Amino acid sequence: MALGGHESATSDLVVAANRAPATIRRLEDGTIVAGHAAGGLAPSLARALEGRGALWIAAALSDAERTVASGSSVVAGGSAVGLDFVDLDEEVVTGAYNVVSNTTLWYLHHGMFDHVRRPIFDRHWHRAWRAYVEYNTAFAERIALRASPGATVVVNDYHLSLVGADLVRLRPDLHTVHFTHTPFATAEELSVLPAHVGRELIGGLCSFGAVGFHTATWRDRFVDAASSVASSLPETFVAPLGSDAVQLAAEVATPEVARAREELLARVGGHRLIVRSDRIEPSKNVVRGVLAFAELLESAPELVDEVRFVMRLYPSRTGLADYLAYGAEIDRVTERVNARFAPAAGGNVIELSRGDDFAASLAALSVYDVLLVNPIRDGMNLVAKEGSIVNATSGALALSDQAGAFAELGDHALRVEPFDVSGTAEVMAAALALDPADRARRASSLARAAAALPPAKWLDAVIAHARIAARRTN
Repeated sequence: MALGGHESATSDLVVAANRAPATIRRLEDGTIVAGHAAGGLAPSLARALEGRGALWIAAALSDAERTVASGSSVVAGGSAVGLDFVDLDEEVVTGAYNVVSNTTLWYLHHGMFDHVRRPIFDRHWHRAWRAYVEYNTAFAERIALRASPGATVVVNDYHLSLVGADLVRLRPDLHTVHFTHTPFATAEELSVLPAHVGRELIGGLCSFGAVGFHTATWRDRFVDAASSVASSLPETFVAPLGSDAVQLAAEVATPEVARAREELLARVGGHRLIVRSDRIEPSKNVVRGVLAFAELLESAPELVDEVRFVMRLYPSRTGLADYLAYGAEIDRVTERVNARFAPAAGGNVIELSRGDDFAASLAALSVYDVLLVNPIRDGMNLVAKEGSIVNATSGALALSDQAGAFAELGDHALRVEPFDVSGTAEVMAAALALDPADRARRASSLARAAAALPPAKWLDAVIAHARIAARRTN
């Protein structure tokens, strides 16, 4: 794996994303090593890129990554993809990443602004917006430097919405595509932004040759918003990223997962399991899921002795106050529900585990009776697909109709309306009561649908649309 900010070689395929697909860390002896990242989008795409001679450009977000960006050598491992870091001043990263990307654009696209307390676009926010512009320009300049003539460039997500406009100026020969892995806001939701910001966001996306989304709903919202702002629209397409069933089968068969599964069943064995696995962040709707479980036990007291709720949650964006507060709220409501039902249950009815332990998460996904995925809004949600593939107990899927995955899995899942706590409790009850034959049929169909477009095929589709768009404009 080639790493560092001073590499001069160019690539015919460049991928840009906020985060790297490998974990860069410094050992006690000072050696910088690159290892496998935990589960998630970036490492999945990195595996799809292996053997393609691709270069991945990411932001240097840690001290170890900044050391690599300055030209230090590393011990390669964890990925066969070339890796280059863009190093920016901490103030620029803070404004672009924390303020604009994660507390403005994330909230906007996930429909989480309340319009009473937020958003607030004051002088501090406008300074952060200028940092976001600088952040995107720095990525565009690095892409322009590292892309071969006529190269294909795949830019990922809302952190890098403006890169296309700079690339048109710097490297008009490139075949560019932007893929949005989040939902996309409605035109009305976008209207809360300062007018010039909204125009720049849409203009940046429209500067790419092609723009892709996980569902037709998110694509149509972009087209609707862009049609009233832009003079011309890029090629738009839908490519719903699936999970790699072969890779997951290998991972779920490892000794680490087997050990984690044994430990889980030793703790909760003999009970039927409702499972969830999520990042700790507000759009995942964890608190309403806990409240729904409490209503389930209230409405069917016999389930107190029969069912346990296993929640595997891992920290996210811990530098943001909203995320820390939401994590604390999850703790409070979980403790309250456990205190209420523990006397009758002979112990806690909810097991809450924190930490990014991929083996433990796969273990839980392999044995659930019901998988709860109830986000307020989600671009895709790979947990719904991963669980459907690795589950070995004909488990049912209770899935939010606002998750992108619902477009593919909804016919075989049980539909959850994410804000309806009582309705979610009823869906849990219905999932537990499914006829075994019906459960088996649903589980089989879910597994097939979840693996329909694994990362390698997804990437082929994205690259193809970039090249189709380039041919149409030439």
